[in-house]
Amino acid sequence: MKRVLFVTNGHGEAAIAERIALDLRAFVPDVRIDHLALVGSGAGAVMHEVGPRRAMPSGGLIAMGNARNLARDLRSGLLSLTWAQARFLRRARGAYDAAVAVGDVFALTMTLIARAPTVFVGSAKSVEVAPYGPGEERLLRRAAARFVRDEATARRLRERGVESEAANAIVDLFASSGATAAEPAVAGFDPVLALFPGSRESAYDDASFLLAVTRELAERYPRLGAALSISPNLDARRFANDAAGAGWDVRETSHAAVPFSLGRDGREIVRAWSGELGPLLSRAALVLGQAGTANEAAAAAGVPVAAFERDRDRKARWYRQRQRGLLGEALAVLPENLAEAVAGVRAILDDPSRRAHMGEVGRARMGSPGGASRIAARVASLLAAS
Repeated sequence: MKRVLFVTNGHGEAAIAERIALDLRAFVPDVRIDHLALVGSGAGAVMHEVGPRRAMPSGGLIAMGNARNLARDLRSGLLSLTWAQARFLRRARGAYDAAVAVGDVFALTMTLIARAPTVFVGSAKSVEVAPYGPGEERLLRRAAARFVRDEATARRLRERGVESEAANAIVDLFASSGATAAEPAVAGFDPVLALFPGSRESAYDDASFLLAVTRELAERYPRLGAALSISPNLDARRFANDAAGAGWDVRETSHAAVPFSLGRDGREIVRAWSGELGPLLSRAALVLGQAGTANEAAAAAGVPVAAFERDRDRKARWYRQRQRGLLGEALAVLPENLAEAVAGVRAILDDPSRRAHMGEVGRARMGSPGGASRIAARVASLLAAS
């Protein structure tokens, strides 16, 4: 039996790895697929979790000189965790027929320790916001194959002697035509908002803000409703308790994918949603999102996205600006002030031509589907050659 190791350094990156792994199994049905999550605890249906892993307070956001998040992670054992992960990868030498690094060059650096033919899937960088530097290019040359998120980035790397291909697997993450699957979350709502607070610890606070914006919007739009997406690694009860503390009427439901609903004055306005995002995106008129990968997946699906300037530290602000650079006019970044935020969302909702334009830009910026399958095919070719 062939064995493949995926190494990721983020929640979104782990979702990308899971999607590629699903396609890889179609090419090589009996392959053993393991996953080392450098960030977070990891959880997937296709990949087997291996190696040391632990959730860090920053959720992986420690680059760009973010001393506060770095200090918090160090106090939580970041160095000992990284050292233990490196030891695991050294012991894994010879155990895997191929490896896949998903994320940035740190993920690639760690993966190369295992000394297996390695495919690099670069989800973090683009010439639109930050090209790969000379040191990163030297590391990329050590991979057996390299996939980056857009053709302009791949072309620049090729011009510098680093053979690369464009394949944005984020586009494939939540691809789904089963719109009716989201019916329990959106039935009776028009327009439908999708609320994406993210998958890190900050999601609880961000959800409270998104709910406050939704509550204000509901006063103007009598049938407006929202689905609050809850990441599998977060606690639905905590979201419900926070909402109750903010004055929402919380009601538990019997539907497995809708853990609770929220109302005001007898009107149901929000339903929590723990199901797949693809069907939800196919029903949403607009995403209100503080997320990373989920925001980009929404843009890929042609759904306009509004984010809010709530990022408290340098790295988080840089991340939002990076996302704005990647998505262009598909993403509107609105002020944190509640009144201004609500006015900004209303301006988008009341302008169908703007929403259509945002959707078109999102699809163009994110690229065509099929990237996950192309990456999986390359991994399969490495397995066949081993």
